Amino acid sequence: MKIAHGDEMKFERGLEHRGGTFHYIRIIEGEPGTLGNFQLSLGKIGGDFYSPRHRHNFEQIRYQLEGALDFDRDGKLEAGMVGYFPEGMAYGPQTQSAGADVATIVLQFGGASGSGYLSADEMRDGVANLKAEGEFKDGVFRRRADVEGKRNVDGYQAIWEHVNRRPMAYPEPRYSRPFMMNPAHYDWVALEQSAGVSEKLLGVFTERRSAASFFKFAPGASHYAFGRGLYLVLSGTGRAGGQELRRLTAVYLDRGERLTLEATSGLDILHFGMPNLAGLEKSAAAPAMAAE
Repeated sequence: MKIAHGDEMKFERGLEHRGGTFHYIRIIEGEPGTLGNFQLSLGKIGGDFYSPRHRHNFEQIRYQLEGALDFDRDGKLEAGMVGYFPEGMAYGPQTQSAGADVATIVLQFGGASGSGYLSADEMRDGVANLKAEGEFKDGVFRRRADVEGKRNVDGYQAIWEHVNRRPMAYPEPRYSRPFMMNPAHYDWVALEQSAGVSEKLLGVFTERRSAASFFKFAPGASHYAFGRGLYLVLSGTGRAGGQELRRLTAVYLDRGERLTLEATSGLDILHFGMPNLAGLEKSAAAPAMAAE
């Protein structure tokens, strides 16, 4: 179990392998080097931000707090909406209007392919090392002609291949495009086992059961949480595991862990169900050995 308070953290520069300005808070992170590694963050984007159409070998869920993100043909993620971006599927390009206030909760995590997810430290070191071989421009790593390797490659892919010392094999996409979900069009459903607590379940994805939902607690209500997942407080106050719950407090439960979430003034919580990656270690090791 991990509990972290996002309001105690400072913004730092990130996404330097893309184009433009991006700052973020790392609210809570997983275990580097594992298939289930993850990062939950609050990001703010400048008007000069640009990311080309690209794809990932990990999964991503976004909750739009302020403003809107424009993904061109894939649509806009407006304030209050939740977007699910599957691994292996190209999306974008992503651009940003100058002068707009944009804030997004982003969860990135190792998904059903077993490809894992690079930590923030691995990303930072990878960018620094690759700058000796070329430059990152408009989301693409452009390798110098006198350096062996691909001339132009997606920025994240270049970092991943540098860190893992093997070519990236993108998983076959399970979906044809991102899902842009509007929670305002979903109904609250009361939880029978937790009086005073209701849920909006937005969706469950892939055979490994990644999920996104909201929980609403009445004052004094409690919920017995279990299973691998993340709980992020959007508003209200409460307690869990002897610690205070307040805006931007995140709680992570691993497999087999349990915890009671209690509301004092009421709570609004964003819940991410994390995928069950049991049994993927051997299947993930096989491509790595073949590539080597």
